[in-house]
Order: sequence, then C-alpha cells, then structure tokens
Amino acid sequence: MLKFLSRPVSSLRKALEDKIVIDRERLTKLKKEHGTVPIDKITLDQMVRGMRSVKALLTETSRLDPFKGIRFRGLSIPECQVQLPAKYREPLPESMFWLLLTGNVPTQEQVEELRGELASKAKIPEKVKSLLASLPKNMHPMTQLSLGVLALGENSYFDVAYNKGMKKSEYWKPMLEDSINLVAKVPTIAATIYRNVYKDGKTIEPREDLDWAENYSRMLGWEDTNFFEMMRLNLCLHCDHEGGNVSSHAAHLVGSALSDAYKSYSAGLNGLAGPLHGLANQECLKWLLDLRQIVGDDPTEAAVEVYVRQNLRDGKIIPGYGHPVLRQTDPRFIAMLDFANKVIEDCPTLKAVEICYKVVPKILKDIGDIKNPYPNVNAIMGAVMYYYGLSELEFYTAVFGVSRSLGIAANMVWDRALGLPIERPGSLTLENLEEIGQKSS
Repeated sequence: MLKFLSRPVSSLRKALEDKIVIDRERLTKLKKEHGTVPIDKITLDQMVRGMRSVKALLTETSRLDPFKGIRFRGLSIPECQVQLPAKYREPLPESMFWLLLTGNVPTQEQVEELRGELASKAKIPEKVKSLLASLPKNMHPMTQLSLGVLALGENSYFDVAYNKGMKKSEYWKPMLEDSINLVAKVPTIAATIYRNVYKDGKTIEPREDLDWAENYSRMLGWEDTNFFEMMRLNLCLHCDHEGGNVSSHAAHLVGSALSDAYKSYSAGLNGLAGPLHGLANQECLKWLLDLRQIVGDDPTEAAVEVYVRQNLRDGKIIPGYGHPVLRQTDPRFIAMLDFANKVIEDCPTLKAVEICYKVVPKILKDIGDIKNPYPNVNAIMGAVMYYYGLSELEFYTAVFGVSRSLGIAANMVWDRALGLPIERPGSLTLENLEEIGQKSS
C-alpha cells in the first residue's frame, strides 16, 4: 500500500472526500444533460488580446465579480474576515486554505488541526537548503523560489502513485498530500532565500507551535505582532483570483499534463515573475516614493493632482489603478487600507496612498473612456510592507508567490478530483483569420 494511504483520515481529508463525491456527480450530470450548451462566444479581437474575459476554465475556488470583487467559495472579503477563524482580527491563511479546498468555513478545531499539520511539515530537506545556499546572491528571488520548489519534487507522492498504476479516480489523494507538503514548505524556502540574499545567511527554523503566517514572518526575521497580522491578511488577500490569471492558469495548464504539484506550481511562479503579472506591488511603491520626492511627505491634494496629471501628459500610467475585470475599487485595497488605518500612524507613504485614492480616480474619469479608474490592491500593498521594514522590492513577488500557493494547491487537487483532461485549445494562423473575416463581411 502507498505510504500516504495508510495514514489516519484527518477531518480535512474526510470533508474533501465527501465534497468530491457530490461534485463529481454534479459535473457528470452537467456533461450529460447540457454538454452541448454554448458557454461563451469569442471574437477575433478577444483572441488576439489575450483571451480576456473569455469563459473557458472550470475553477471552483474563487470567482471575480466586476462590481463586488473576488469571492472565495462565494464569500466576499468582508465575509471572510468575519467568518473565518482568526488568531486575532485577520483570518488565518490555514482557514482560507480549508475554505478553498472544501467550500466550507472550518471550525477553530479544524483550523488548528491543519495548522499543526502544516507546521509539522514546514522544515525543508538539507538537499534543498544546500541548493539554495549555492545559488548566486544576485539571482532573482523568484528564480530561486522556482528552483527550490522544483527540488522538493524528488519526494512527490503523486509521481510514485502514478508510476504504480493508481486509478485515475484516486489521483486527487496523492495530489492533496503533495499540495499540503508544498504549502507547508514554500514559506520556509522563501524565507531561506530572503536570509541568504538580503541578510547574513543565517536561517531561522520554523516552529511547530506557530501558524503559517507567523512562522513565515519569524523566519524572515520579524517579531512584530502587527506585522504578523498584516501578513495573515496579505497572504489571504492574494491567495486566489479565479483561474485565468497567468500564475493560476500556468499551474493548471502544466498540471493538466499530470505533472506533479511542484512542477505545476513552479510553472505558476515563473509566470508570476513576469513584469505584467507579479511586479505590480513594487512598481506601485516605486511610483509612490518618486511622488514623495517631488511633493514632500505632507502634500496637498492639489500638489498630488499636478504630479499625476504631469505623469499622464508624459504618457505614463498611474500604477495600481484600473483592473482588467473589476469596475469598482478593489475590495482587497479596502481591506488593507482599513488594516493600515487601525494600526499604522504617521506613515508618509500611506498618506500618499490615501491622497491618491481621493485624487486619481477623478483625474482618470476626466481624461477619457476608462472602464475602471479605481485602485487595486497593488496601490497599497507595497507601501504597507515597506512601512514594516520589508524594503527589498525584488522580494515582493516572492511574498505574492507564497500566498498564491494556497489557491494553486487547492485547484490542483480539484483538477485531479474532477478528472479534468489535458488542456489543448486549437489555434489559427493569420491567413485563417483573414478568411474568417472575409466570410463575415
């Protein structure tokens, strides 16, 4: 018998197994009764503009509403903040992971069980430590994070189970074990990279009595309880964002070929490292710091407006404003702003964030047809991390990547649970498009 199958059934595994039985039946019924029903149509313009808004993926964990923002298993961010178990005020990421996996709000006891399992598996093998220590300090943290994750794959339960001929209907079980192991160890890998690159190379071991976010924070080198709370919120806010963003889709695509969790998540990290996806936090912070240099630490709204309008006249964008799907202020921005207003005082960068929130949307509305002139989460997240002393901007994407492990891991389990096939869309040439265009004219 495979090693992981001999373990006692935890409440998470039992809850997930019960949910999978129900949802498999739902999907089978949908395919049988409505398999030929059109879901969406695609225009030539959508095809050559990144497939934006084309409904073509099955993702259970979250749904992005243009006017209400992200909903994790149907719950809004304010609802998650109220309903999910927390240590103090902000939800524990373990409770969010449970929600993404099962669709249910966990009890405090269930979260504690999951917390304990993740903490017990947080240490990384000596081989991985040695690999990370051998990497050049000038290698980007995201490259190092991707390599570290790949190195964990040597012990993939899924690979062993697949090679032993496990039934397809059981694939989700070893994928769950790999996913839990991945989520447990990613913060340790990221923190090891941080200590190697930016500090003295002396790593801080994870503790089995701490939650996921506090362990991560302490391994980075922080001991501030407000920083721990900020990280709990940060990691929850960035954990998932539907299935079509680059990191989530890349992981899903690679996983559809039955690659293990480590290869799939590593692919997602490589997508996240691209400047169009994962660099927004640091780009927004750079812009805010430049703003402060020009208008000072106590600017008026008028001074900020002059700076913003000059940026626009120079053909620059205002980073952190607008979103491809949202048509209102990003609820993740609101959540982090609310946190900052409660615990942070006298921060010039955050003051600039608030003034921009008042000024920038009005300006963007004035200048043309902009579908969303409002701030997204990136307009504030970098500023908050910077306030707490996490000032190494290149590392911000790695913080994002650790958070996204929760959503990617949950989706990998569900991809295997629902038996989703290898992804293989068709493609067309320019000549094909010309022929289609001519026929329609």
